[in-house]
Amino acid sequence: MCAAPIPAKAQAVIIGGGVSGASVAYHLAKMGWKDIVLLERKQLTSGTTWHAAGLIGQLRGSANMTRLAKYSADLYVKLAAETGVETGMRQVGSISVALTQHRHEELLRQATVARIFDVDVQEISPSEAKAMYPHLNVGDVVGAVHLPLDGQCDPANIAMALAKGARMQGAQIFEYTKVTGVTRANGRVTGVDYVGRDGEPGHIATDVVVNCGGMWGRDLAEQAGVTLPLHACEHFYLITEPVEGLGHLPVLRVPDECAYYKSDAGKMMIGAFEPKAKPWGMAGIREDFEFDTLPEDWDHFMPILEHAMHRMPLFQTSGIHTFFNGPESFTPDDRYYLGEAPEVKGYWVAAGYNSVGIAGSGGAGMALAHWITEGEAPFDLWEVDIRRAQPFQRNKAYLKERVSETLGLLYADHFPYRQVETARGVRRTPLHDHLKARGAVFGEVAGWERANWFANPGQKAEYEYSWKRQNWFDNQKAEHLAVRNGVGFFDMTSFGKIRIEGRDAVKFLNRISSAEMDVAVGRIVYTMFLNEKGGIEADLTVTRLSETAYLAVVPGATLQRNLAWMREHLGEDFAVITDMTAAESVLCVMGPKSRDLMQKVSPADFSNAAHPFGTMREIEIGMGLARAHRVTYVGELGWELYVSSDQTAHVFEALEAAGAEVGLKLCGLHTLDSCRIEKAYRHWGHDITDEDHVLEAGLGFTASRKKPGYIGREAVLRKEAAGLERRMVQFRLTDPEPLLFHNEALVRDGKIIGPVTSGAYGHFLGGAVGMGYVPCKGETEAEILASRYEIEVAGVRHEAVASLAPMHDPKSERVRG
Repeated sequence: MCAAPIPAKAQAVIIGGGVSGASVAYHLAKMGWKDIVLLERKQLTSGTTWHAAGLIGQLRGSANMTRLAKYSADLYVKLAAETGVETGMRQVGSISVALTQHRHEELLRQATVARIFDVDVQEISPSEAKAMYPHLNVGDVVGAVHLPLDGQCDPANIAMALAKGARMQGAQIFEYTKVTGVTRANGRVTGVDYVGRDGEPGHIATDVVVNCGGMWGRDLAEQAGVTLPLHACEHFYLITEPVEGLGHLPVLRVPDECAYYKSDAGKMMIGAFEPKAKPWGMAGIREDFEFDTLPEDWDHFMPILEHAMHRMPLFQTSGIHTFFNGPESFTPDDRYYLGEAPEVKGYWVAAGYNSVGIAGSGGAGMALAHWITEGEAPFDLWEVDIRRAQPFQRNKAYLKERVSETLGLLYADHFPYRQVETARGVRRTPLHDHLKARGAVFGEVAGWERANWFANPGQKAEYEYSWKRQNWFDNQKAEHLAVRNGVGFFDMTSFGKIRIEGRDAVKFLNRISSAEMDVAVGRIVYTMFLNEKGGIEADLTVTRLSETAYLAVVPGATLQRNLAWMREHLGEDFAVITDMTAAESVLCVMGPKSRDLMQKVSPADFSNAAHPFGTMREIEIGMGLARAHRVTYVGELGWELYVSSDQTAHVFEALEAAGAEVGLKLCGLHTLDSCRIEKAYRHWGHDITDEDHVLEAGLGFTASRKKPGYIGREAVLRKEAAGLERRMVQFRLTDPEPLLFHNEALVRDGKIIGPVTSGAYGHFLGGAVGMGYVPCKGETEAEILASRYEIEVAGVRHEAVASLAPMHDPKSERVRG
C-alpha cells in the first residue's frame, strides 16, 4: 500500500486496516493531523470488513448514536466523488416488518424516536409494504415502518475509499505489518513495536495509539494492560443465484425471524442474527488468517432459511450461489467501544462493532478523531465509552458465554427491563442468597446481580416481558407504597465506593468538585464533577470521614469512568485514590418508619437533633458496627448503612427481625427508580450527561459561586449571566394507563421538542412520570408552564402535566423528617 519506509515516529499510529481503522485515519487527517500511520497485519479489509453485509441504517436507540449513524450515511454518499473510489452506496431505504403485536409496538416506538431525532420515517400497512416489496409474503404481517434514506453499500470499497481519502490528506498506510506490542512508560503510550513486510522488527515512537483491531483487539489490548471485552462469533448469510427482474429493493428486516434481506447485483441475500450464536476463536486466531471463511453449518442456519422460504417464496425456487460464514466481534452489552482506555493514557479504542461496523464506523471515526485532537468528545458518548467496561469482563470464559447471546440481541424484542440471560452471577453481594430465598428477581448492571423486584410466595420469580404492564407491576406498587408510607429495604452494595485520602485530599476534591468540600467531619456533600463547559462528568455524594479522608459514592455502572476522571486530574496533589467497592455493603432503610426501625436495632439516637440530614456517624447495629449516612435517593426519611462485607449478613438479619414489627418490606431497583423519578432526582447517563449544563439540569444548587478555582466554575458563571436555553422539567401523564420508559417524544403546543430522558410509573402520584428538557430561551418559569404538553407513546399523544418543582415532596419536608 505504501512504498515509503515506515517512519520512526508519528503523531498517531492506528492498528488495524478494516473500516474502523480507515475511518479513524481519514478523520484524523481531515482534522489536520498529517503525521498518521496505519498498520495492517495482512491486507486492508481482510479481517471482518470484506464480508460485512453493508447495511446503512440511520436510526439508533438514542439521539447521539443516531447522529453518528446519520453522519456515516451522509459521508458514504459523498465519499466516491471525493476519492474516486466507487462505494456502491445507494439510499434504497429500509422496511422493518412486525409479525406480533409486541414487535409492532416496538416499531411504532422506534418511529417516534425517529421523529424526535429528525430521521425520515413512515409507518406503513402490510399492503403498503407489499407494494414496496412485491416478493414479501405479508399474510401474517401486523405492521411495518419505512425509512426512505437508509441504504446499502460495498463494505470493502467504503473502507478503501476512506483509506484513499486518508492518504490524500497525508496519512501513510502499511500492509503486512504486524504490531507485536504497544510500549508505554509512566502510565502512558510511548510507541508501537512491529514486524514489517520483510520480517524485520521495528518501532514507531508515538503518543497516540488507536486499537482498531476488531476480533484481534482484545488480545492486543491485554498486552498493554487494557480491558477490551470482545469475542468473535460466527456470522452467516446466504446469496441466491440471479433472480430475474429483482431490481433495487429496500433493505428488509424481519426481526421476529432473526433475518435481514438485501438485493444486490440481481441476487438476493439473507443474513441471520440467530438467538443462540456460535462463538469462535477461543484458542486464538491463526497467524495466516486473511480473507478467511469458516466452515458451513447448514443445521445451524436451516431454521432461518425455512422461515425465509415462507417469508419470501423466491427462496423456494432460486439456486444458492454462496453460503457464507465469517467471524465478527461482539461485546457483552451489544454496544461498541470508543474512547481512551482508563488504564493507559494515549491508548485509544474503536472496536467491537456487533455487526454494525459499516454503519457505525463513519460516525465513530469522526467522533474519536475529534476526541483525540480536541481533548474531549464532540458530544455525550457514554453508551459506547470504553470506560463502561469492567475489568473482569476480559475473562475469556465469560465472553464466550455472553456473546453467544449478544449476537441475537440485535434483532430480539427490545422490551423495557429486558435482562441478559448468559454469563450471570459473576458479581454478587453478601446478601444475594438471602434475597433470592425471599423472592428476589435479579437484574445485572456492570456484572453486579441486583434485586430488581420481589416475587410473592407462589409467584414465578422471573420476568414476563411486555410493552404494557409486566408481571411485576403490582409487586413494585406494593414496594413503592411501602417506601412512601412505611419502610422499605434496598441492597445497594453495587454502588461504587472510592476512598480519597492524603495530605491534599481536600484541596484535590475542591478542585474537581462543584460544591465546597472543606466541611466538618461527618458531613455528606452532594456534588458534581463538571467539565470546562459546565457539563456533568459525574453526579455523586462525598462524605468527609476524617481530616484527610473522604468517601465518594457513585453509580456502579460509572465507577471505572469516575476513577479514571479522578486519577487523570490528580496532578501534583498528594492523595491516594482507592476503589473500596467490594469492601463494604450498602443497606438502605427508607421511608417514614425508618427511624422507628433504626431505633429498634441500634442504641444510637436517630433524631433530627442528633443525626440531621446530610450527616454520617458510626453506630452500633445488632452486634456489629456500621456507618449510618442520612441521605436518600427515593425522597424519604432514611439511612444508607455502610457495613463491612463480613458483617453484612448479620446486620441484614437484625434489620429483618426488628422490621417485622414495623412492616419492613424488601424492595428492588425498579422501586428505587420509580421513587426517585417521582421526586425528580436526576440519573446520570439518562437525565444528565457530560453535555448537559449543570444549571439547565436544575442542579445549580450543587455548584458553588463562592469557591474559586474548581473545574467548570467559569462555565457556571457564564451561563448564569447569559440565561438558560433549556430546563429540565418533570411530567406526569393524566391518563393512568400509558407507561413511560425513556425516549418517548415530548410535545409542546403540538410540536416535538425532544425525548423523555427517563420514565417510570409513579404509584404514589397515580400515573406515569417522566423527565425531559424543554427549550426555554428568554422565557420565565410561568411561560414554560403555561404551554400545553403531551407525550407521544408509540404514535399516540397523551396529555401531560408539567412541573419545575418535584411533584413529590417539593420542599423536601419528608426527607428532612
